[in-house]
Amino acid sequence: QVQLVESGGGLVQAGGSLRLSCAASGRTFRSYVMAWFRQAPGKEREFVAAVDWNGVTTSYTDSVKGRFTISRDNAANTVYLQMNSLKPEDTAVYSCAAAMGWIYTLPGEYYFWGQGTQVTVSS
Repeated sequence: QVQLVESGGGLVQAGGSLRLSCAASGRTFRSYVMAWFRQAPGKEREFVAAVDWNGVTTSYTDSVKGRFTISRDNAANTVYLQMNSLKPEDTAVYSCAAAMGWIYTLPGEYYFWGQGTQVTVSS
């Protein structure tokens, strides 16, 4: 069992930056692939980024490539999402999630989810 708690969301102007954190409980954190998803009002949950167990392999959705960076600190049981050059269309609730095995882009492949943190980008 893994419990995930996100933090770092907020209101920022277009072009600004935010760093999201996701703190995980449990001693098996390093066993999991970790990902960030987002969901805007009226839209389906969308894959944003994922990182493998040792932080070497990452994956990003096309709309955030070059702007967002996912990373993890296994000693601190934490995964991060550095978001730069934010746009109004990045506005959403961002949630972290954990999966076993490989990097997946479908929400159904992830076993554990946090409650989410709101990111709002004003124009």
